[in-house]
Amino acid sequence: MAVLTRDNAPPDTGGGKGKGSGRGRGKGRTPGAPRPDRGPARLTLPTLLVLVAFVTVTPFAVMVLVAFAPHSGKTLPGAFDVTKATPANFDDVLGSSDILRWALNSTVYSVVSVVLILLFASMAGYAFAKKRFPGREIMFWSFLATLMVPFQATLIPYYILISEMNGVDTYWGLIVPTLANSQAVFLMRQFIMQLPDELFEAAKIDGASEWRIYTTIVIPLIRPIMATLGVFVFLWHWNDFLWPLVIAQSGDMHTLTVGLATLDGENVTINQVMAGATITVVPCLLVFGLLQRYLTDSIATTGLKS
Repeated sequence: MAVLTRDNAPPDTGGGKGKGSGRGRGKGRTPGAPRPDRGPARLTLPTLLVLVAFVTVTPFAVMVLVAFAPHSGKTLPGAFDVTKATPANFDDVLGSSDILRWALNSTVYSVVSVVLILLFASMAGYAFAKKRFPGREIMFWSFLATLMVPFQATLIPYYILISEMNGVDTYWGLIVPTLANSQAVFLMRQFIMQLPDELFEAAKIDGASEWRIYTTIVIPLIRPIMATLGVFVFLWHWNDFLWPLVIAQSGDMHTLTVGLATLDGENVTINQVMAGATITVVPCLLVFGLLQRYLTDSIATTGLKS
């Protein structure tokens, strides 16, 4: 009888699935065995996401349903009867209020603020990220420290200053105090710091001026963060209530948020108020939908750099 020893044993071809195989090594599970049950852990995250989506979407769904529902004298008059939907509430709001004027004011306030904030923040972010000058760090951190001061604390000084400059009930009185956005400058600086210095050094060797470097190198490379900031700045200004309420006192200068608040105090139905609120939400959804690709690119770029 032949005895297998280490010298005459057949070579291992790797066909087995045992300990010597690369696949399944250290798994502690035989081939074909059922995987361990992870049902509760697997259902936790989807369930949480469904709950968050439900809590987020429900107020918007109720708002739209009430806006299209006919008025019957109740708190929520037939809001959930889809078969009786009617656009009459939108006609009433558009015909009996200055909502179009309010929408124009909100558009001017939001769009002009976005353009100017992105312009100033990108310039300041480029200077703080790539330029060397005395006191740069002190200036940056001092400017960033203003994030710790809530806007409500500076509301009265801002109003007194704008009032002394005859800026009450004017577009520039609405816009100018919001242009010094330290959060936008911080995000711009952090993004521009990731850009390689060789690009700017090569441009300087070729004789490019600072303005040309800014317009031809910085601006094209920071488009993702500019789109992201643009969305957030637009939404903040479009939904802003406190500052327009204080500075835009006449009815002709009201924004949509302030106008809807005054509309709620008049002899109107809740359906008309919800119709006005629906009109207010539509531009936000359009802006987010149009710039969603840039938001995704910004998140992806940040993930790759980190």
